[in-house]
Formats: sequence, structure tokens, C-alpha cells
Amino acid sequence: MTVPFATSARSSLGLEWELMLADGETGDLAPRAPEVTDALEEVTALERYTITGELLTNTVEVTSGIGDTVAAAVDDIADAIAAVRTVTTPLGAELLCAGSHPFAQWYDQQVTDKTRYHKLIERTQWWGRNMMIWGIHVHVGVEDVNKVFPIINALAVYLPHLQALSASSPFWAGERTGYASNRSLVFQQLPTAGLPWPLENWSQFESYLDDMVGTGVMEDSTEVRWDIRPAPRWGTIEVRACDGMSTLPELAAVASLVQVLVEHFSRELDEGRTLPTIQPWFVRENKWRAARYGLEARIIVDSHGRQVPVREHLAELLERHVDIAADLKCTREFQGVGTILSQGASYARQLTVADAADGDLREVVMHLIREFRAGPTLREHLAALGH
Repeated sequence: MTVPFATSARSSLGLEWELMLADGETGDLAPRAPEVTDALEEVTALERYTITGELLTNTVEVTSGIGDTVAAAVDDIADAIAAVRTVTTPLGAELLCAGSHPFAQWYDQQVTDKTRYHKLIERTQWWGRNMMIWGIHVHVGVEDVNKVFPIINALAVYLPHLQALSASSPFWAGERTGYASNRSLVFQQLPTAGLPWPLENWSQFESYLDDMVGTGVMEDSTEVRWDIRPAPRWGTIEVRACDGMSTLPELAAVASLVQVLVEHFSRELDEGRTLPTIQPWFVRENKWRAARYGLEARIIVDSHGRQVPVREHLAELLERHVDIAADLKCTREFQGVGTILSQGASYARQLTVADAADGDLREVVMHLIREFRAGPTLREHLAALGH
């Protein structure tokens, strides 16, 4: 099978953000996505952004146009959210985002009436019906197909960093899981999801697709649901490992980190250097550690098994790549990674709110709704709990 890799501008950026719809009074998930997408289909047809449905009718996905900078892509996302609110506000529906809804049950949710979703549920059954998960997808343009898999393999070293920064699913179906990102471990149960296979080049990817399509596992490359995957249609590498970000500034921060890393690796390849990788079993262990401990994880950072706190490694990374961030005009957004390190990721804020509210997970949902509107300042939200 020959799979063409589209032409794209180097280090260009596109964002996808899956958002929950919830009842503004109760915090319960609301199956209003079809109303939202139908109402906005014509009026947004010529916009740079898109607003679409997802697997469940409680979810809308907002997608940016192709941006030269993180700021341009984030502006598209902000415009899309403003459009969505023109429909949801009159309905009494609120927007929020996290890797999981704190107390919703899978059996109360409705699957969007599309053939591809019904086929997915029919095949995956209980695991598919449990996909009450929300994430972000960050696309970064790669100008040379021969760079794609070397960069994907190098990015795998930084999956725990991205997963820890975005971790936002400490609760599942009303239970406190003990994990910072329960979503990441649930999602990998789908047959074509999880960590990318350590392929070396594009021809190996084409052989992989031959095998998977030939045995009926998938129909085409869009059904590859790896944590990092090539997106041949767009000419990008797509990072899908992250939980849903709870605020727009945090989305921008993580997007800038992905963009900076891809550009760094691309420059290394231009200089003829081999990109560093670690053993697949280290990659798998790092994923589990980040899911379990979030920003408190101690991760394996090289092939010799050296271990350091992920916070420490992230701080070093921010200092090391400040010049690339400046070149990409995302310095402000890149500094937002440091803000997450100092203020805590969403999972930690949710746990703090739950403890302050004696375990009332409806308060956690209301916190997420407020936070989505206002930004990630924990102090303000804890103060609001008293009102």
C-alpha cells in the first residue's frame, strides 16, 4: 500500500480540542452536541475553525485552521468556543474539559448516530462504550516524510512530560482512581490505540497498514489511534497522548511544547544527527508512571535508564529550548509550561477542590466549568467554593 504524505509547512500547527457539554445546574453531561453542530453548520462554513460532533452526543470538537504560530491556532479555537456559546448558553448548557467527567456513567450516554461510531462500538463492546474520554490533538507540520518516524520515536521519550502536564482525569464514574490520568490507560484498550510501534521509516508504516487493512482490523490510516501518529492527509505528526486541557492557556502551553520539540528534532536531523530514543519497555513504563503520578512522576530519560523527576526534566527543557520558542514566536505560550509546573496540573486542582468540598464531585464539575471560562488560577476557584 502506498500512502502519500501531504505537503505541509514546516512546524505549522493545528489544534483539536474535545469539549464536554454539561447541564449548568447539575453538572451532568448533556447530549446537546447535535443541536450545537446543526445550528452552527451554515453560519461557520467559511470560518477557519470547525465545530463537529464526536463519538458521544455530549461532546463537541473545535478545530483550528492551520497556523504559523500557536497564537494563531489558539485564536481560531477561541473564536470557535465563542460560536459554540451562542448556542449552548440559551440551552442552559456549559462547556468544560478534562480527560474524564468526574461522576458520569457510560450507560447514561448516547452514541452519535454515525456508521463509523456504531461499527466501533459493535467491535469493541464494553471498552468502546466506556470511552467517556476527552483529549487534545496537536498537529505539527513536517516538510519531509523521511523525518516522520525518527521524530515520532524521539517524541516518545517526551510522552510522559506531555501526559503529566495535561493529566486531568483523577476521577472515573464517581470514583477517585488514584491516577492522575485514568483516561490514558482506558483509551489504550482500543485495538489500534496506545503507544506507537517503533517503526523506522515510512515504508514500514505502509507495510503495517497493509497488514492491518488486509486482516480487516482497520479500513485506512485514520483508524490508527496511537498516542503519536502520522497524519498523512495533512502532512503532520499528531500528538494524541494528552488528556483534555481544562483551560485555553494550558492548551496553548502544551501545544507550544509539542511544536518546539518537533522543530528541535527537525533541526537535529538537518545537522545529520541521530535522534535519541529509549527502549520501548522504558516508553511503556514512563507512560504508566505519568498516568499514575502526573507531575510527581520520576521518569526514565535515556537508554541507560537514568531517572529524574519529570518536573526537573521539564524545567531543563524549558531553559534549553527558549531560543527555538522565540524563533517560532511562541515564547509566551512556552512559558505557560512553567505556569503549570508552579500552579499544578488540572488533576491536582480537581483533587484539591474535591477535598475542600468533602468529596462532592459536583463541585469538581462546577470548578471545571468556572475554570474553563476564567483560567487556571486555583486560588480564585477555591474562594468561589465558599459562595
